[in-house]
Amino acid sequence: MKFSNGCWLQKEGCACFAPREIYFTKLENHKVTLLAPTNHIRHRGDTLGGINLTLEITSPAPDIIRVRTYHHKGTITDAPAFELSLTDELSLSIVDSEEEIRIASGTLTLVITKKNWSMTWLRNGKFITSSNGRDLALMKTNWLGDAYDRGDNEETYIRQMLSLSVGELVYGMGERFTPFVKNGQSVDIWNADGGTSTEQSYKNIPFFLTNRGYGVFVNHPEKVSFEVGTEMVTKTEFSVEGGVLDYFFINGPSMKEVLTRYTDLTGKPSLPAPWTFGLWLSTSFTTNYDEKTVMSFVDGMLDRGIPLRTFHFDCFWMKEFHWSDFIWDNRVFPDPEGMLKRIKDKGLKICVWINSYIAQESRLFDEGTKKGYIIKRTNGQVWQWDMWQPGMALVDFTNPAAYKWFQDRLEELLDMGVDCFKTDFGERIPSEDVVYYDRSDPKKMHNYYTYLYNKCVYELLERKQGKGNAVLFARSATAGGQKFPVHWGGDCWSDYESMEESLRGGLSLLMSGFGYWAHDIGGFESTSTADVYKRWVAFGLLSSHSRLHGSSSYRVPWAYDEEAVDVVRFFTKLKARLMPYIYKTSVDTSVSGIPTMRSMVLEYTWDKTCHYVDKQYMLGDNLLVAPIFNDESLAEYYLPEGTWTNFFTGKVKTGPAWVTETHGYMSIPLMIKENSVVTLGYTDERPDYDYGKDPEFRIYALKEGNEASSVVYDMAGKEAFKIKAIKVGNAIKVSIAAAEPCTLRLINVKGISASEGDLSQDGADTVIALTGSGNKEVTVTV
Repeated sequence: MKFSNGCWLQKEGCACFAPREIYFTKLENHKVTLLAPTNHIRHRGDTLGGINLTLEITSPAPDIIRVRTYHHKGTITDAPAFELSLTDELSLSIVDSEEEIRIASGTLTLVITKKNWSMTWLRNGKFITSSNGRDLALMKTNWLGDAYDRGDNEETYIRQMLSLSVGELVYGMGERFTPFVKNGQSVDIWNADGGTSTEQSYKNIPFFLTNRGYGVFVNHPEKVSFEVGTEMVTKTEFSVEGGVLDYFFINGPSMKEVLTRYTDLTGKPSLPAPWTFGLWLSTSFTTNYDEKTVMSFVDGMLDRGIPLRTFHFDCFWMKEFHWSDFIWDNRVFPDPEGMLKRIKDKGLKICVWINSYIAQESRLFDEGTKKGYIIKRTNGQVWQWDMWQPGMALVDFTNPAAYKWFQDRLEELLDMGVDCFKTDFGERIPSEDVVYYDRSDPKKMHNYYTYLYNKCVYELLERKQGKGNAVLFARSATAGGQKFPVHWGGDCWSDYESMEESLRGGLSLLMSGFGYWAHDIGGFESTSTADVYKRWVAFGLLSSHSRLHGSSSYRVPWAYDEEAVDVVRFFTKLKARLMPYIYKTSVDTSVSGIPTMRSMVLEYTWDKTCHYVDKQYMLGDNLLVAPIFNDESLAEYYLPEGTWTNFFTGKVKTGPAWVTETHGYMSIPLMIKENSVVTLGYTDERPDYDYGKDPEFRIYALKEGNEASSVVYDMAGKEAFKIKAIKVGNAIKVSIAAAEPCTLRLINVKGISASEGDLSQDGADTVIALTGSGNKEVTVTV
């Protein structure tokens, strides 16, 4: 939200009240409280009126400082509030002098000057960012000329501005399909169902981070407005309505460390089960289907050698106008339990579409209304409208009885054989004229509703399926939603532009604390060309999660052409082989909060070329993926400094360099960075198998004196293998803690001898087969 009229003036009707000095300080071991009048106090008469701001400064963890600014503290609304991991507040290092007060946590210091107000953030004594003058302020719109509260006639906000240094770029704020770098953008944190081609977003996260190695989490579930180099081109501004502003300043110094600390606060991405990484196939949305159609899709995939892992039933598994009643439409599915068993007998998992909207024709409507499980208007009537479903109402998840009621209805489906749910919608939540069971603020509930919705379903799945086997396919989210994976990118068109914007939105979400992400392979709206479909398949199966889904047309590959069948088979099997590496990356994500799919700037912040690159990504630490976004088979991508090896051909390229090359449909730029160990599994027939059985360790471009290492986890997330390789002179020394036999493959290295194992050659590669288990030391002379 913009308040200013240029550098010096405010907009008409707008008044700014900014701290002028620190008048009182209260210093405690764990908290600093500052009284900051918005006018200079020259004599006692100046204390008799006007606006004061109170600041409370604490630290929940090293290198995180929390700043809470209040106007009228009694107006604070507690519900709802983000569920944060806030342990006992840390002791602060406080230095109080006549000129300033210095508050430190870890290597992060906040310096506040006392007489001429300013706030400066330092890392190890070096400048990070600052605010001064009117940057922190209470803003009143429709100002009537005095400081007294005019009630509804005046809207009140608190805003904070932080300086942007030369070359400083801002990222994050959730899933945003606008330019990847947020400088120059106005962003409102307000969930909306707008598709992927607008400034609206399904997943709005009030968090940003910058390439200077810090982040800010604005601790408000309601609308937060960001102005990133817009109102003031050298400042990032965030503001909220009301008389309270609460934010956490999070130090790095690396962008990855910022994400780790942010997810320490808001929750780590839960680790999805290995089977979830396989290929999902949907009925699509408004297509016609019955059991015969479904089985033809399942059998069609399996008969063509495509290792399908999960089948998804979209909305019309229920009768039209009845969503959601969680009852199978018996006109097309007369024997749902039998059908589910027949599908599961083929080795598949089953997902069904749900949402939290209860249409008037649903069996649940009257029951929910009678028992108070539905959100009501302020006049006591049930809130309903006719968008999406005629007569639609909303489950009130703030009511514990409604929460359990919703879970009980879903549990019936799990007992029938369903494995997981696609939790669609959750964005169009009313923010006025509604009353929640727990009296939550409706404006705060607009974004927060999706958190309660997905939490409700995820907790049921964990209870029924066991911890580690719960998974959602969720569309909407707010801060903390990363604890309930997986999220997909929403409704996109079926063209290259939408494929590109989907990746951009996904990378933005993954810069906002989320660990795993998917998108509708082939696009959702309309029907893509076979060319777009095949390129999207390669991109989709080199994402953390992979689903074929559309709106009005099927997404089975033979609906496009026979080559599409080959492409889907090829990349599904490739992903299965890569699963030991992908799963290891995902385990790391669940611990660190660093996403599986990483923007180039997150992995290579020091390389300024990477700062704007948003059409490629790192899949884990070692694999660079560059989808193809045109019908000319042209790949255009950037390689940072170092030696990069093509996964498919073994050909080597050296960065830094931009690369342009052509690729057939069975190929995509999949480049392995130097000093990498990439683990492949023994089978390509399914994503979930024993990763510790006969793995193949591929060692790429090991440099003199450098060490490469990796770990293999079993499907329970326990360590099964550990490998370390180092090059000394003309020898590569490999140490393996082996639970089972394994294979070493040294890429582009023609071996002369190996101290242990059966040595063979595969082109220019050295292949060593090791038998038995235990600790092994292998030296390869090259």
